[in-house]
Amino acid sequence: MAEVRCRKTGEKEEEKEKKVSASELNKQQHMDSTTKDEDHCDTVGDVGSTAAEETGTSAAEADTSSPTEAEEEGKQATDQTRRAQKISKSVLFQRVVKVFVGCLAAVTCGMMYAVYLSTYHERKFWFSSRQELEREITFQGGSGLYYYYYKHMLFASSFERGVYELTRDNRTVSGQTINAVEQLSLYPELLSSLLYKLSGSQDAIEPVYFYIGVVFGLQAVYVTALFVCSWVMSGTWVAGMLAVAWYIINRPDTTKVDYAIPLRDNWALPYFSCQVAALTGFLSNSISSATEMFCYLLMSVTTFTFIVMWEHSHYVLFVQGVALLLLDCFDLVPARKIADIHKVYLSSLLLAYVLQYQRPGLLSCPLLSLLIASQLARYLQQNMKMGPLVARLMKIVLHLYLVFTTGITFNYLVKKILPSNQSDFILKFLEVRFGLNTTTEFIPNLLLCEEGFQAPGQDFFLRLTQASVLPFYVLVLLVCFFSTMQTIYRRLSGERLKGSVRMEDGRIGERPEVIYHVLHTLLFGALAMLFQGTKYLWTPYVCAFTAFGVCSPELWMTVFRWIRLKSVHPVVLALILSTAVPTIIGFSLWREYFPRVLSELTEVQEFYDPDTVELMNWIKSQAPLAAVFAGSPALLGTVKLCTGWPVTSLPIYTDLSLLQRSESTYQVYAMRSAEDVYKLLTAQKSSYIIIEEELCNEMSPVRGCRIKDLLDYANGHVVYDKGEMYTFSKHGRFCHEIKMNYSPYTNYFTRVFWNRSYHVYRVNSVISFQY
Repeated sequence: MAEVRCRKTGEKEEEKEKKVSASELNKQQHMDSTTKDEDHCDTVGDVGSTAAEETGTSAAEADTSSPTEAEEEGKQATDQTRRAQKISKSVLFQRVVKVFVGCLAAVTCGMMYAVYLSTYHERKFWFSSRQELEREITFQGGSGLYYYYYKHMLFASSFERGVYELTRDNRTVSGQTINAVEQLSLYPELLSSLLYKLSGSQDAIEPVYFYIGVVFGLQAVYVTALFVCSWVMSGTWVAGMLAVAWYIINRPDTTKVDYAIPLRDNWALPYFSCQVAALTGFLSNSISSATEMFCYLLMSVTTFTFIVMWEHSHYVLFVQGVALLLLDCFDLVPARKIADIHKVYLSSLLLAYVLQYQRPGLLSCPLLSLLIASQLARYLQQNMKMGPLVARLMKIVLHLYLVFTTGITFNYLVKKILPSNQSDFILKFLEVRFGLNTTTEFIPNLLLCEEGFQAPGQDFFLRLTQASVLPFYVLVLLVCFFSTMQTIYRRLSGERLKGSVRMEDGRIGERPEVIYHVLHTLLFGALAMLFQGTKYLWTPYVCAFTAFGVCSPELWMTVFRWIRLKSVHPVVLALILSTAVPTIIGFSLWREYFPRVLSELTEVQEFYDPDTVELMNWIKSQAPLAAVFAGSPALLGTVKLCTGWPVTSLPIYTDLSLLQRSESTYQVYAMRSAEDVYKLLTAQKSSYIIIEEELCNEMSPVRGCRIKDLLDYANGHVVYDKGEMYTFSKHGRFCHEIKMNYSPYTNYFTRVFWNRSYHVYRVNSVISFQY
């Protein structure tokens, strides 16, 4: 029995070794032959173990003489694994290098722009060689009022004490105690003053340079966010550099930081740019969960900061919310992301409401009405995104109708609960602006004559065309818009969207972040066509959107798919054009505009206003501490900044009560009697009235927009009939008559200072009737 087992084992090993040396590809045949050998081992018992040993020896020699195919395949698999690891490491390294270079380019562009602004500001105003008073006068357009509160916070005994004084300010507007922090949105000044003290910069830098440096630093963040936004959509940082170049070239139409540094726009819009960049990344389908969470957190922080920094921010976010509503209606973005964005809006509004002393305007803002209405409409239409094409279109129309009717109803109820005549004033202004009504009132007509509320002129489009941004913007917008329309049709027809769109597909309109920017530019572009002041919300994103388009191979592939290009491989041609076109544009911009930028930095400019300096010095040296000054709002902002004396009004055009006080002060340029003007000024507790020669003898190219024309029209002293002007007033123009220095004007007013630009009259407390 032992011999039989031994032979059976020997023959089994022999057959296994032969099969291994022959082939491993036929394992089933090996199993069958082994079974037959075992049967044969049971019947044959006389064969010795010698043959088995010889066979085993020969097989061992064969194994040692040459490697088997299994080992060769194992080596090949190992080589392939190592090669794949090397490739993955190489791809990862390339991605890291690309991200590093892109981030370095973005930060460099931002820093260079900040340095450029600082150098240009120094060349324009000779800031470093001027005295403190002359520096403060350079804050034009009444924007210097905000800097006054920054100085006030620095001089306060403590930060808490400074905030307390601003919330109970009775030294700014005569006869009123206002919460300046809430009414003027002074959070930028609070933060910058706190940062100045905490950073220990008192011994290193002057307060005015620190303030300006913070604003210029935010502008650097602004262009960096535009860079990142264009980079994220196109996939190349070349698009970001082109966006920044276009932004700087079109600076008169992209920012107001050149002439009015402290304006709320310059503090708030950089945060909105960061919010748009974060929203662009959040809407993308090709990001990881960690990146999505980072974008969500950044979007939350920047949205809240944007609302706090600017009182008009909720209007901007309302337009953005309408774009997101359209994305949700056509099912172009996951419902989860839209819900997360609404949570950001709602939480930011509530936190800002608490921080801004329960400001009623946030409860009646259109953004909150839109959020509540959209949630209610979604609850009522849970099956809106189901059904055939026609049924879904009807459901979308009904959904939009529900959202806007519910939002208007909610907004109306809130304004009834929290009564405010501000809303009625805005409604009346819009009616007049769009030609639905006419009025002779001074305030609506004054606002209509403001440049920011007028439609943009031809020079605006001419500048954008000369910089080549407008023609390319129209082409990119058309391609993306029609591709978006195709995507909407396919989505409504029941076709599911792809998780990630490849370049070869030629469907750039299926990317949610691209669709959002199409709607963003269309909505803000429509506003910019109506109100020139909103161009600062549109033009920067025109630059970023256009740069993305010309640098994106997907856009070119979309065009090639439409025209069915076959002569040349479309992918190769798309890659070539996405590199060649921005290179040509960049070279042409460098050749034409770089010398102009250098000339701006080297050209010596002069800004000097000796008459205003003389007036401010007289007020600081001669006026009593209890004096109250009346005049135009822009001039009163400068008076408050340079002297600190109380004034009758402020250059704030969003407060109806301040506008009404300004109308009363402006009556010195109307055809009113000395007694009427005296009563109006004493009602505001005015001690001095400042009359400006520029307003009294104004020669405006637009007839009807001069201050004196608006006053005459509102007072009924001038009537226009069939192109003819008829005057009805028994009094001469006050600003002219008072200079004649005769009674009854001398009875009510006494001239105490004058120069070429200003005449200052004291409002007599005791009337002297001398003839």
